[in-house]
Amino acid sequence: MSKLDEKVGKYIQVVKDKGIDLDTDLLRKVTRGCGPSIYNADSETIAASQAGEMATLKNNFLIKKLGLSDGPKLDEAIDSVMETYGRSDTNKYRAVIYYMLTKHFGKESVYK
Repeated sequence: MSKLDEKVGKYIQVVKDKGIDLDTDLLRKVTRGCGPSIYNADSETIAASQAGEMATLKNNFLIKKLGLSDGPKLDEAIDSVMETYGRSDTNKYRAVIYYMLTKHFGKESVYK
C-alpha cells in the first residue's frame, strides 16, 4: 500500500465518522491535489482558530483553485464546513476540508 493510499484510507474513515457523503474517487483526487503537504504533520491539518490560516484557505483554495469569487458566501461556507467537521476536533485534515468545500460548492469538475 502506498503512502497516498494510507492517507486516503485515513481520510475516508474521517469522512464516514463525520457522516458526510463519501465520493471516494473525488476524495482521492483532492488528496493527491494537496501534494506533499499531507505528509507533514503540521501542514496536513488546518488550524481553524487562526485567522491567517483561514485567509490562506480562502485565497489559495477557494479563489485560486476552485475559481470562486471573493465574498461573504466563502466565509459562510468555511464556517459551515468547520461546524460540520467539529470545531472541537483538533485534527482538521486539509484534504477532508478541501473535499467538503469542493462538494459544498459543487466544484467536483475541477478534479475530473
